[in-house]
Amino acid sequence: MSDSLGENTLTTTSPEGPSRAGGGATTAPFPARRSRRRGPDWVKRGEIALLAGPAVVMFLAFVIFPVVMAAYYGFYKWNGYGSPTEFVGLDNYVAIFGDSTFHDALKHNGFIVVMSLVLQGPAAVAMALLLNQRMRGRSLIRVLIFVPYVIAEVIVGTGWSLMLRTTGAVNAVLDGMGLDWLSMDWLADPDVAIWSLMIIITWKYIGFAVILFLAGLQSIPEELFEAAAIDGASYWQIQRRITLPLLGPTIRIWAFLSIIGSLQLFDLVYIIWGQYVSATAGTSTMATYMVLNGRLAGNYGFGNAVAVVLFLISLAIALVYQRYVLRRDTEGALTERKKR
Repeated sequence: MSDSLGENTLTTTSPEGPSRAGGGATTAPFPARRSRRRGPDWVKRGEIALLAGPAVVMFLAFVIFPVVMAAYYGFYKWNGYGSPTEFVGLDNYVAIFGDSTFHDALKHNGFIVVMSLVLQGPAAVAMALLLNQRMRGRSLIRVLIFVPYVIAEVIVGTGWSLMLRTTGAVNAVLDGMGLDWLSMDWLADPDVAIWSLMIIITWKYIGFAVILFLAGLQSIPEELFEAAAIDGASYWQIQRRITLPLLGPTIRIWAFLSIIGSLQLFDLVYIIWGQYVSATAGTSTMATYMVLNGRLAGNYGFGNAVAVVLFLISLAIALVYQRYVLRRDTEGALTERKKR
């Protein structure tokens, strides 16, 4: 056998033809194999279009198209019948931001956003930590806490409005306990009505936060708690150093959902305080302002302009929250490192 077989070389013929004097073969490194550029994978694209196509069509038809049409109608004074013809430009938007009633509704929404986070967040975390322990009746308590969330808003609003009226069950219980000095008009007093609304919102939606936090707690490995206990960490140190940091992504997602829901709050306020009382009771929101000054006033162009303003405010808050709060969670979920 030739000695060339023992060397890590390959005998090839020169691309210029036979070699000149001195030999008919030269040694060269193995040529790099050219990667064939594959054409578009039409089968995969077809599967994606088939599976995602209906969802995209539904999203365009029921989300994007209504927003575009609302922006279009917002430039007109329109009674809701036929095609809008009276173009008013930005007059509707100028009227919105110049209306003190809208300013009050915006302040109420801001108050609801902040107080929903302050009241529901700590209470839901505490209840989730409690229900995450082994105890009798834990499943029943979880169900009872979650039940108000699945009850329809109409039922919740009607029931609480009957209990909180001046002749309702709440004042009757206070009178029977000798605390008649605490009896008041829980729905009409502007200094009390907004807090009554917060109690109702907390009672109804805290179950969702508890279940969400319980799901987050289930994903934390038990080995971390056992290792911390072996190292001598107390219960509160474990919760502060391990549980809350690892539960952070779940808390941030819940806070985002709570903020968006508080900005769009409508049904409970409309059911409990009716069409016209919410503004005088200090519980109006941007959504109730939209219905009152749009549909009920017969000015659908103005109502669409309010809807656009509400959408832009929600979108701006969502983008800022995504950029500065959820950024670390979304970046941590990526499997590919960013190229610097």
